[in-house]
Amino acid sequence: MDLYGRLLHDVLFPGFEALRNRPTVALQRYLDHTQWASSDELHAIQSGLLRRLIRHAWHHTRHYREVLERAGLGPDDLRGPEDLVRLPLLDKDTLRASRETRRADAPPYAVIDKVSSGSTGEPTTVSYNAESRHWRDATRWRGYGWAGYRIGQRALHYWGFGVTPPKSRWKRAKVELDHRLKRDLYIDCTPRSDEHLAHVVDEIRRYRPEVIVTYSQAGATLARYVTRTGARTWGTIPVICGAERVFDHDREALTEAFGPAVFETYGSREVMLMAAECEAHDGMHLAMETQILEVVVREPDGSSRPAAPGEAGEVVVTDLHNLASPLIRYLNGDRAVQRAPSRCACGRWLSRLGPIEGRVTETLRDGAGNPVSGLIFNILFVYITETAKQFQVVQRADDTVVLRIVPDGEIRPDARAQMLAYLGRYLPGVPVEIEAVDDIPLGPAGKRRLVVVEPRAT
Repeated sequence: MDLYGRLLHDVLFPGFEALRNRPTVALQRYLDHTQWASSDELHAIQSGLLRRLIRHAWHHTRHYREVLERAGLGPDDLRGPEDLVRLPLLDKDTLRASRETRRADAPPYAVIDKVSSGSTGEPTTVSYNAESRHWRDATRWRGYGWAGYRIGQRALHYWGFGVTPPKSRWKRAKVELDHRLKRDLYIDCTPRSDEHLAHVVDEIRRYRPEVIVTYSQAGATLARYVTRTGARTWGTIPVICGAERVFDHDREALTEAFGPAVFETYGSREVMLMAAECEAHDGMHLAMETQILEVVVREPDGSSRPAAPGEAGEVVVTDLHNLASPLIRYLNGDRAVQRAPSRCACGRWLSRLGPIEGRVTETLRDGAGNPVSGLIFNILFVYITETAKQFQVVQRADDTVVLRIVPDGEIRPDARAQMLAYLGRYLPGVPVEIEAVDDIPLGPAGKRRLVVVEPRAT
């Protein structure tokens, strides 16, 4: 790390966080210590935080007081993570319907609202308090640190951009200044044409990033372009992948293009980073100090049970630090493979997860036949969640794209225009239709497909 990088890491970033009264650095030091804790110590940490959460939810939220009473439980009856099975699962419909009744009537109050990306077709809004936000930041930096990413390094974020930039010139300038000071270069990963990929390669050569943070499939597409065109002129650059599963063939492509330092992460907007891969590359370690993650199997009779080691099930997460609007046993719509508890080769006892199933978004085609990531729709619906309850995208064999929406009331003309303009930017030359429907049925596996791409007509 160069002189400015060390200054940013040691002085500027800690000072900035302290001025804003954020305990990020202290929490990072704590997590750096607890990552080496024994399994008993980690269980004790989770148990204490869970008891605090349940007591607060009982006394200060109508929703969870009623949930506990229906289960015949009091605020002191859940002593550890193993007792969570006594509570019902929180599905997305209940999450949306209980938004107000889950809000606590006592401090700490919610200060942040986040809209989920809608990867299962149902965008939702989640609120949380400052404590939860600070733990999320510290957890992310620890997970990225396992890949060698430290504050102060030059980082290329090959990520999805929002529908609209900040409206005011001041906010745009503030965001740009923040990126420059923190040495973050952001490039929109949604276009996938050779022209765009060549531009990304030029930026890598110019900026010389010390780490790349990318959507998994976008990074893999870029890696294949680098190898296909012989564009690699750099040594090893660690690559941190998120938003989608990293398949073996993607990892091979990324390794060939950027070196043997590819790290998978798993997170969601509701709780941010949940798991990250360490240097042993054997599953992803869970952030046990910030949340409890379960993998459950729902039976045909409506009951549920913990998945056995090696068995796939639905991801259920409890945010241990969100007291303002608790998320307890939340079904986030993802599927993952359960792992048996064991010590990792890296020496950590933090539980491991993976692989993640069901998060690969199909790739669409623009009018010229260039691939376009289906994740553009996840990003789009973050900004129009008030318009849509559910959505699905179908690209027909003739390339026409149909955006099916279960509207929350009428689709406003301005929302329709926003959607069409956004899709026109990323799918040039493709006819787009918006279709309001009453329901979008689940597929055979019990999960709604967000993006359906039919084979191109020949």
